[in-house]
Amino acid sequence: MKKKFKRIRKLKDYRIHREGTSILVVSFIIALLINVPLWYFLPDLFILNSIVSLTSLVVYLLMVNFFRSPKRIFPGDVENVVVAPADGKVVVIEKVFEPDHFKDERMQVSIFMSPTNVHANWYPVDGVVVRSEHQKGKFHKAWLPKASTENERSLVVIKMEDGREVLVRQVAGAMARRIVTYAKAGEECFIDQHMGFIKFGSRVDLYLPLDAEIKVALNQKTVGNETIVANFK
Repeated sequence: MKKKFKRIRKLKDYRIHREGTSILVVSFIIALLINVPLWYFLPDLFILNSIVSLTSLVVYLLMVNFFRSPKRIFPGDVENVVVAPADGKVVVIEKVFEPDHFKDERMQVSIFMSPTNVHANWYPVDGVVVRSEHQKGKFHKAWLPKASTENERSLVVIKMEDGREVLVRQVAGAMARRIVTYAKAGEECFIDQHMGFIKFGSRVDLYLPLDAEIKVALNQKTVGNETIVANFK
């Protein structure tokens, strides 16, 4: 008998993702330590102080924007659907040989995240995590095809209720040197939950069964936990 997965909403209403909290606090303190002494001890250097303060503010706001984490709830039926795990742009849709887990042909859909995108990653399907591991590698530019198999990456395999398996690969890029993965083998997972976070530009690869009906196109922009990537018959 197949196990019935109960649809559970496990949302955390983050305005700032928890991965950015400590970084933003430390950055704020550093900005204060730079700017306050300048204005206190060198008040006559108005132009210089203004440039430093404006630069500090812009950099800090960019960091706040990077670590933003909007609250999202997938509006549709989650059965037989694959939802985008990340914000970004579709850069790959092709049949490939997947060498790490399936060792056979799968449909690959890759989403590239620029530094301006939300960098939280969501689970694309409901199911059970059957494999989760970090794989060391290089730091090629994330949009290059070889990044999927040569770059620093994290592999998560999810088994759906009907027995299908979906592989999600978080791939580091030239700037992204920190992949955070919350998935643990043996745990149930659900659409609407955060699967992880990648810092500063990267991509997420999906490896789907060949019978998946792809619903996105190349260069299409995706919204994590909202855009439907594929359907299963």
